[in-house]
Amino acid sequence: MSGTTTAPAGVQEAAEVVSARPVGAYTHLVLRAPEAARRAQPGQFVACGTGDSGMLLRRSLSLHAADPEAGTLEVVVAAAGPGTRLLAAKRPGDAVATTAPLGRPFPLPGPSSAPGSAPTPAVVVGGGYGAAPLPWLARVLTAAGSRVVGIVGAASADRLLGTSAVDDATALDGIADAVVVTTDDGSLGAPGRVTDALPEVLLELAELGDPAVYACGPMPMLRSVQTTTREVLGERARTWLAVEESMACGVGVCMTCVLPVREPDGATRMLRACTAGPVFDGDALRWDAIGAAPHLRGGALVPDDAVGAPVVGGAGGH
Repeated sequence: MSGTTTAPAGVQEAAEVVSARPVGAYTHLVLRAPEAARRAQPGQFVACGTGDSGMLLRRSLSLHAADPEAGTLEVVVAAAGPGTRLLAAKRPGDAVATTAPLGRPFPLPGPSSAPGSAPTPAVVVGGGYGAAPLPWLARVLTAAGSRVVGIVGAASADRLLGTSAVDDATALDGIADAVVVTTDDGSLGAPGRVTDALPEVLLELAELGDPAVYACGPMPMLRSVQTTTREVLGERARTWLAVEESMACGVGVCMTCVLPVREPDGATRMLRACTAGPVFDGDALRWDAIGAAPHLRGGALVPDDAVGAPVVGGAGGH
């Protein structure tokens, strides 16, 4: 992953809302955007206009699915602010200005290290509406022959996504070989967090080969997925994490989603999640600096050893 290259630019389309329906605490939208649907891959996202001229910046949403034949994109909207509330209120026939597909997709694993080079087993982990891209990814992985186990969790049952207990159409059930559900309050599935269930799943899949771990959700969850996977698998760990940093513009202009990333040459560079990500190798993310600035609501500090970092006294970033 290079700091000088960016993901291919998306295509702008005036998408039409084909359907809109509630899914737990969220809204599932199907948008007709033929060119984007033809290009899209799991892990990429779409930048959607709200329709309000007072909101210049678009809202970036993970792609739940793309159907090239139908020419449609699917997204799941969490109505967390004025912009997403407007999107969640869209109805069939409404127009939505879109730019998609944006960002880098989840990379597919190579052959397993197990005898016979069987397809690499995989775990897909999602927190809240971060589980939106996982059924599509799981479908691609299972089609390639991988054994796939899904782990989805949320604070409470109404915030879950990716399980048939909430909604069949957006569920991992029937796609993944097994699905584990957790909720912080124990209102559905096992009480606890997704990383409480992760070690057992990793050890089970490790009998088939070194599992690849894919995750999408809040940054604290991604940090825990990375840490847990490392603790269980050690040097065999390989994680691909789709970050949910605030991507205000989605096209690399506003610089609100910058993260410190250690690149293949060993240097740490401040990269934009919307163009260099949103999917990153978990080992490349500088967790010592991410979430280390409470005044930035969990944003990232610039490590002292990052390329272009200001030279000042002290250690631990700026």
